[in-house]
Amino acid sequence: MPRMLANLLLKIYGLKRFLLYPRFFRDWFYFRSLAGKAPRLAVGWKDLLPIIGEATAQTGFDRHYIYHTAWAARVLAAARPAFHVDISSSLYFCALVSAFVPVRFYDFRPAPLALSGLTCGQADVSKLPFKDNEIESLSCMHVIEHVGLGRYGDKLDYDGDLKAISELKRVLAPGGVLLFVAPIGKPKIMFNAHRIYSYEQVKEYFKELELKEFALIPRAGDGELVINPPKALADSQDYGCGCFWFVKPIVIPTESGSIAGV
Repeated sequence: MPRMLANLLLKIYGLKRFLLYPRFFRDWFYFRSLAGKAPRLAVGWKDLLPIIGEATAQTGFDRHYIYHTAWAARVLAAARPAFHVDISSSLYFCALVSAFVPVRFYDFRPAPLALSGLTCGQADVSKLPFKDNEIESLSCMHVIEHVGLGRYGDKLDYDGDLKAISELKRVLAPGGVLLFVAPIGKPKIMFNAHRIYSYEQVKEYFKELELKEFALIPRAGDGELVINPPKALADSQDYGCGCFWFVKPIVIPTESGSIAGV
């Protein structure tokens, strides 16, 4: 039954797009008439490239990827670290942020991207090539939920996400900042697309770190980018986007020889 429903929806979607083609050709013929007999730019049928379905009342966008990258960019714009290390997040984010903060970008599948202020390399988030407590400014956004599911050619590993989280905590320097983003909602694995975590799960996974700020990108209609939302809103999501600003505590020896965090 689910497959039949999926096929039906695909047919309906395809039919809706097909029904838009008469308008496309009507517009093309009219546009050719506007060009006149000696157009400065050719309007030939061999150069047709139909883009159907974009004549919408509003500009659509991916809520997760627009808002979470905007949130993280604002954090870095205010902090202005000497340099920032990103693990496999959006290339758009790294490319734009590198205009005002030097960025070192690492991905399981390295990106051949060349820009001033940006260096790119290869790294596996479950085995990062950094020393303990080395990185002062770090981000890993909309990444961990994929690790170990094989979607991007990585090795299948049920606990791949937990291994990656351990690595992020290991390399983060005391006093350092970690910007972490993952899907928030009812916990489950939607193989092989992604995992979804509860708010409390993420807090537990990073319990050694201090949560400085939590921002939520909820489903449409529940708000836009909500800073420090009520827990109930996060728990009510099916596929929200949780943005976590963590700081690794600095530990210093006390006079008694014990350890205190500041």
